[in-house]
Amino acid sequence: MSFAEGREVDVPFLMRMVANAVAILLVGYLLPQVVSVDGVMAALAAAFVLGLFNAVVRPLFVLLTLPLTVLTLGVFLLVINGLLLWMVSAFVRGFHVHGFLGAVVGSILLSLVSWILTRAVP
Repeated sequence: MSFAEGREVDVPFLMRMVANAVAILLVGYLLPQVVSVDGVMAALAAAFVLGLFNAVVRPLFVLLTLPLTVLTLGVFLLVINGLLLWMVSAFVRGFHVHGFLGAVVGSILLSLVSWILTRAVP
Protein backbone atom coordinates (compact mmCIF):
# COMPACT_ATOMS: atom_id res chain seq x y z
CA MET A 1 0.00 0.00 0.00
CA SER A 2 1.54 3.26 -1.08
CA PHE A 3 1.31 6.54 0.78
CA ALA A 4 -1.20 8.01 -1.70
CA GLU A 5 -3.63 5.10 -1.46
CA GLY A 6 -6.66 5.80 0.69
CA ARG A 7 -6.03 9.52 0.51
CA GLU A 8 -8.24 12.05 -1.21
CA VAL A 9 -7.15 12.93 -4.74
CA ASP A 10 -6.70 16.62 -5.49
CA VAL A 11 -9.37 18.07 -7.73
CA PRO A 12 -7.91 20.22 -10.53
CA PHE A 13 -8.36 23.98 -10.19
CA LEU A 14 -10.61 24.29 -13.23
CA MET A 15 -12.90 21.50 -12.00
CA ARG A 16 -13.12 23.13 -8.58
CA MET A 17 -13.93 26.50 -10.16
CA VAL A 18 -16.70 24.96 -12.27
CA ALA A 19 -18.06 23.16 -9.20
CA ASN A 20 -18.05 26.45 -7.28
CA ALA A 21 -19.84 28.21 -10.15
CA VAL A 22 -22.48 25.48 -10.29
CA ALA A 23 -22.84 25.70 -6.50
CA ILE A 24 -23.30 29.48 -6.73
CA LEU A 25 -25.94 29.05 -9.43
CA LEU A 26 -27.72 26.32 -7.48
CA VAL A 27 -27.80 28.23 -4.21
CA GLY A 28 -28.83 31.38 -6.07
CA TYR A 29 -31.68 29.50 -7.73
CA LEU A 30 -32.89 27.70 -4.59
CA LEU A 31 -32.37 30.53 -2.09
CA PRO A 32 -32.50 33.88 -3.90
CA GLN A 33 -33.04 35.67 -0.57
CA VAL A 34 -29.50 34.63 0.43
CA VAL A 35 -27.51 34.85 -2.82
CA SER A 36 -28.58 36.01 -6.26
CA VAL A 37 -26.72 35.61 -9.53
CA ASP A 38 -27.56 37.33 -12.81
CA GLY A 39 -26.16 34.59 -15.04
CA VAL A 40 -23.62 31.90 -15.73
CA MET A 41 -20.81 34.37 -16.47
CA ALA A 42 -21.40 36.15 -13.17
CA ALA A 43 -21.26 32.79 -11.38
CA LEU A 44 -17.99 31.87 -13.13
CA ALA A 45 -16.50 35.26 -12.30
CA ALA A 46 -17.62 34.95 -8.67
CA ALA A 47 -16.15 31.45 -8.44
CA PHE A 48 -12.83 32.66 -9.88
CA VAL A 49 -12.62 35.69 -7.57
CA LEU A 50 -13.66 33.57 -4.59
CA GLY A 51 -10.86 31.13 -5.44
CA LEU A 52 -8.36 33.99 -5.56
CA PHE A 53 -9.62 35.42 -2.26
CA ASN A 54 -9.45 32.00 -0.63
CA ALA A 55 -5.86 31.60 -1.82
CA VAL A 56 -4.59 35.09 -0.93
CA VAL A 57 -6.83 36.93 1.54
CA ARG A 58 -8.20 34.05 3.64
CA PRO A 59 -4.81 32.92 5.04
CA LEU A 60 -4.14 36.51 6.17
CA PHE A 61 -7.55 36.75 7.87
CA VAL A 62 -7.05 33.38 9.55
CA LEU A 63 -3.61 34.37 10.80
CA LEU A 64 -4.75 37.76 12.10
CA THR A 65 -7.78 36.31 13.87
CA LEU A 66 -6.09 33.15 15.15
CA PRO A 67 -6.63 33.93 18.87
CA LEU A 68 -10.34 34.54 18.26
CA THR A 69 -10.60 31.40 16.13
CA VAL A 70 -8.98 29.32 18.88
CA LEU A 71 -11.19 30.91 21.52
CA THR A 72 -14.36 30.06 19.55
CA LEU A 73 -13.06 26.56 18.71
CA GLY A 74 -12.99 27.34 14.99
CA VAL A 75 -16.51 28.75 14.69
CA PHE A 76 -15.07 32.15 13.76
CA LEU A 77 -13.87 30.59 10.48
CA LEU A 78 -17.52 30.67 9.38
CA VAL A 79 -17.47 34.44 9.90
CA ILE A 80 -14.27 34.71 7.84
CA ASN A 81 -15.81 32.66 5.03
CA GLY A 82 -18.90 34.88 5.12
CA LEU A 83 -16.78 38.02 4.97
CA LEU A 84 -14.89 36.68 1.96
CA LEU A 85 -18.13 35.87 0.15
CA TRP A 86 -19.45 39.33 0.97
CA MET A 87 -16.23 40.87 -0.38
CA VAL A 88 -16.56 38.88 -3.60
CA SER A 89 -20.05 40.32 -4.10
CA ALA A 90 -18.52 43.81 -3.93
CA PHE A 91 -16.08 42.97 -6.75
CA VAL A 92 -18.21 40.89 -9.12
CA ARG A 93 -21.00 42.59 -11.02
CA GLY A 94 -24.10 40.40 -11.18
CA PHE A 95 -23.35 38.49 -7.98
CA HIS A 96 -25.21 39.69 -4.90
CA VAL A 97 -25.12 38.55 -1.27
CA HIS A 98 -27.97 39.84 0.85
CA GLY A 99 -26.60 40.95 4.22
CA PHE A 100 -23.93 39.58 6.52
CA LEU A 101 -26.07 36.72 7.80
CA GLY A 102 -26.82 35.84 4.19
CA ALA A 103 -23.09 35.80 3.51
CA VAL A 104 -22.41 33.38 6.37
CA VAL A 105 -25.32 31.10 5.44
CA GLY A 106 -24.39 31.38 1.76
CA SER A 107 -20.78 30.44 2.45
CA ILE A 108 -21.88 27.36 4.39
CA LEU A 109 -24.27 26.30 1.63
CA LEU A 110 -21.73 26.98 -1.13
CA SER A 111 -19.10 24.95 0.69
CA LEU A 112 -21.49 22.06 1.18
CA VAL A 113 -22.77 22.00 -2.42
CA SER A 114 -19.27 22.47 -3.86
CA TRP A 115 -17.95 19.63 -1.70
CA ILE A 116 -20.76 17.33 -2.87
CA LEU A 117 -20.12 18.23 -6.51
CA THR A 118 -16.35 17.66 -6.32
CA ARG A 119 -16.88 14.30 -4.60
CA ALA A 120 -19.49 13.20 -7.18
CA VAL A 121 -17.26 13.84 -10.21
CA PRO A 122 -14.40 11.32 -10.51
